[in-house]
Amino acid sequence: MAQNIYDRQEFFDGYSQLPRSVHGLSGAPEWPDIRALIPDLAGERVVDLGCGFGWFSRWALDHGAASTLGFDLSEKMLARAREMTASSRAEYRIADLETLELPAADFDFAYSSLAFHYVVDFGRLAKTIYDSLRPGSGFVFSIEHPIYMAPSHPGWQHDEEGRRIWPLDRYSVEGERTTDWLAKGVVKYHRTLGTTLNTLIDVGFAIRRVVEWSPTEEQVAQHSALAEELDRPMMVIISAGR
Repeated sequence: MAQNIYDRQEFFDGYSQLPRSVHGLSGAPEWPDIRALIPDLAGERVVDLGCGFGWFSRWALDHGAASTLGFDLSEKMLARAREMTASSRAEYRIADLETLELPAADFDFAYSSLAFHYVVDFGRLAKTIYDSLRPGSGFVFSIEHPIYMAPSHPGWQHDEEGRRIWPLDRYSVEGERTTDWLAKGVVKYHRTLGTTLNTLIDVGFAIRRVVEWSPTEEQVAQHSALAEELDRPMMVIISAGR
């Protein structure tokens, strides 16, 4: 079973205060790049994996989706999602992505935001998602970039000239990484970018687009803290098709 970090009160309280939790998709700086990859959802059946507070599920319904089904391991996250969702066309279920089962050829679009790096067996999950999609369907997801995840001790350092340095090590050593973010002992699973892409290809997906996200000049001008994201990729966004 995956680590249920989001139901720890200290983690949940901290996560609830993040801009992406307070303002939804507009509070996530990577959202414009993700939005550009999402097809027309009018009349489509959508599955949202690691749905959190349900922001994307509600957005999909607002943009014409026939129905949305959101899965998350956290009871606290799902309770908030249900509180914030009025539509009867949205459903939320508790599930561990490690063991998730989905009906075959049942969905037209699959989505996930920053969830899959908590999954040990990405190959199994990718095959499950592929089998659940109808031919011609799309799949868009974001994960922490492997350059961001790989270091033994992630965190900015500075060289003798004061330049910001990201301490990349163990990039080719895939597997568990434990970090402190909002709470101590958060467990994630590092895979190289090649492994992630090849896993998708091996189960049958066609890669459509890969975005190693960085902020725009306008975003940096509005939020100066984003400037450090120009020095190393924090997230990667992948669009694939069945």
